[in-house]
Amino acid sequence: MYSLTILLLILSIVGGISLGPSSVGISQIIPTILGEGTFKEEFILFSIRFPRVLVLTLAGMSLALSGAILQTLTKNDLADPGIIGINAGAGVSITLFYLLVDANLEYYTYQLPAVGFLGGLLTAGLIVLFTWDRKNGIQPIKLVLMGVGFASALSGLMIILVSSAKQEDVQFISKWLAGNIWGADWPFIFALLPWLLVAIPILLWKQKAMNLLALNETVAKGLGVSLNRDRVLLLIIAVALAASAVSVVGSISFIGLIAPHIAKQLVGSKHQNFLFLSPIIGAVILVVADTLGRIIYSEQTIPAGIIVAIIGAPYFLYLLRKTV
Repeated sequence: MYSLTILLLILSIVGGISLGPSSVGISQIIPTILGEGTFKEEFILFSIRFPRVLVLTLAGMSLALSGAILQTLTKNDLADPGIIGINAGAGVSITLFYLLVDANLEYYTYQLPAVGFLGGLLTAGLIVLFTWDRKNGIQPIKLVLMGVGFASALSGLMIILVSSAKQEDVQFISKWLAGNIWGADWPFIFALLPWLLVAIPILLWKQKAMNLLALNETVAKGLGVSLNRDRVLLLIIAVALAASAVSVVGSISFIGLIAPHIAKQLVGSKHQNFLFLSPIIGAVILVVADTLGRIIYSEQTIPAGIIVAIIGAPYFLYLLRKTV
């Protein structure tokens, strides 16, 4: 199953590189990489398409991993960094930063994930605080509903911020909210990659503990899991992954919801099996969504976030009906 999903990822990357307003034939990709393409093909491949697809791959992986972690922590299949407000928290902090510095955000490529992380972490902390029950801990459905409420409130705050901004700032923020991929250059790859390189070893270390966290709390404690410590660590990892992704690709929801579910259907619910299949699926979804957004209309690109939402919103409603 891993081989099949990796093959799908490779095919989606090839499609993302070759398809668009200015096409690069599939047969020309390898010759161009080897330096035998035309100037136009080399420019499209190395300056536009290749870095964009790599950013999308890393962001899709990050969002999917974040969703998988949150679903485990909350024991809730509806958990997703976008749905429960983490993306909105990261978005507000990035918007404030953007409006305050009054400069091109590309000058702050490596600082943006950290800015988004602070906003996302604050939002996650408030959501947990308001949903925490002394006797029963986190209430799964209550957490999702509180997260939706926080996301709505933060969206309102975003509107207030946008209404007082300059016209060019409004255009950028609006595109960011729609999930427009704005950070599609090589530096953004190196801004995203360290967050994944730190998170993956920690998740490898904690995957057995995550299996226990998905069980009854009494059982987990009896098996020696330090619930509070592991929850805090994993929540920080989930927020860091989601915030770093949305700081570059915009506010994209539902990937963290869909990808873990597909992975569980394919290989089962043990974290050793599905946890690292989820990011591959997440990357495929985001790369394909962006490619479709670029080829559906030749004159205007549809933001990847809108394409993902068209798929993800009905899936969320289906899960909500099944869960509640």
